[in-house]
Amino acid sequence: QVQLVESGGGLVQAGGSLRLSCAASGSIFNINRMGWYRQAPGKQRELVASISSGGSTNYSDSVKGRFTISRDNAKNTMYLQMNSLKPEDTAVYTCAAKRIGAIRYDYWGQGTQVTVSS
Repeated sequence: QVQLVESGGGLVQAGGSLRLSCAASGSIFNINRMGWYRQAPGKQRELVASISSGGSTNYSDSVKGRFTISRDNAKNTMYLQMNSLKPEDTAVYTCAAKRIGAIRYDYWGQGTQVTVSS
């Protein structure tokens, strides 16, 4: 089992920045890819960014150029640096992890609220 705990959410004005953290514990040796999802009220959950154990990254078009995903394997922690935030970035952000060989993300954090005011 893997446990994921997010931190760093909050309220910020449009144009501001926030950094989310996701601390992983447990059987982390079995983890390949990690990602950040978000879900706003009334909208579908969206994968905004993901990163492999080797550091390759992917971003959704909605955040490309504004968000940066990274991971510190020594600290078992993943980050999401969010810059130039917009009101439409308001959502619950949840980190997720995928086991080696898995098709879907297996492990999920509890989520952290990000609210961007206009």
